[in-house]
Amino acid sequence: MTKLKWGMIGGGEGSQIGTAHRLGALADGLFEFSAAALDNRPDVGRTYAKSLGVSEDRAYGDWKEMLTREKNREDRIDLVTVATPNSTHFEITKSFLEAGFNVLCEKPMTMTVDEGEEIVKIASKSRKLCTVNYGHHGNAEDANNPRVRWRYDPQMAGVSGQFADCGIHALHMASFIGNDEVESVSADFASTIKGRELEDDAMVNFRMSSGIVGRLWTSSVAIGRQHGFDIQVFGEKAGLKWKSEHPNQLIYSKVGNRTEIIEKGENNLCEDALRLSRVAIAHPEGFPLAVANIYVDIAATLKGDKRANLPTASDGLRSMAAVYSATVSAKNNGKWTDARPPMFR
Repeated sequence: MTKLKWGMIGGGEGSQIGTAHRLGALADGLFEFSAAALDNRPDVGRTYAKSLGVSEDRAYGDWKEMLTREKNREDRIDLVTVATPNSTHFEITKSFLEAGFNVLCEKPMTMTVDEGEEIVKIASKSRKLCTVNYGHHGNAEDANNPRVRWRYDPQMAGVSGQFADCGIHALHMASFIGNDEVESVSADFASTIKGRELEDDAMVNFRMSSGIVGRLWTSSVAIGRQHGFDIQVFGEKAGLKWKSEHPNQLIYSKVGNRTEIIEKGENNLCEDALRLSRVAIAHPEGFPLAVANIYVDIAATLKGDKRANLPTASDGLRSMAAVYSATVSAKNNGKWTDARPPMFR
């Protein structure tokens, strides 16, 4: 089987997300790690890329060098992953799309709604794949930790800290599960640690087009909580509950019946649940393998398989519009604010 050629920008040594992407991209033998610009320090990035098996002539000092040289190669990469700080996502993603590359961008896709709309238009015009990694912290001791500090600096992170960093994962999943889009938000943001310009705790109420009502809480100062992601759905006839810290079980409660536990890997699950389960029933999947699933679907899409259900540039745009709307709402005492991007209203 011919492997797709994959390149990565950012995610250098010590990066948590970089390791997850590399394990995920290579887990199924669908991609080969062909090119990289892993660090904003050229020599450090080149050295680390070579230590990971990237050939010397494709271990680049920065993303611009990578773009210039890759676009002129007959064996150019089939996909580039952008895993750099938020403030650089737009320029890098835009440049590679315009040069004819497929892009997987870490969230948030852009820093502004206007940038997000531009990416949607460029992706449509280029007819290249642009997907966002919605695959799925924190006290005063982290104040001087460079891996943490940038998340609360508007120059690096944008208008929002915790909500843009983590909350949009939950918001995107709510849209995916409800098969609906967020129409308006009412938000309350708090910055609990001195010196942080952006919020480290956010409560966001949201309403969807069909009338679904949601409550989202995200925090990086909830000591005692792990990197958890909990989802509950309350319907007319039943409720569902899932926790990322217990990822194998979906709790199903039907009115008038006993609560059931649906196990990952058991019979009679939907096609996607069976297709993307990687280990036998009763064994946890693990975060890198969750990231690997998005690479499975990217590879399938690039090879013409229409079954894949990937997040799109439009999903990234909707997230950024929600971030801006929540920021406005939080500054106006939770006033309900239209969360849709202008181009989708």
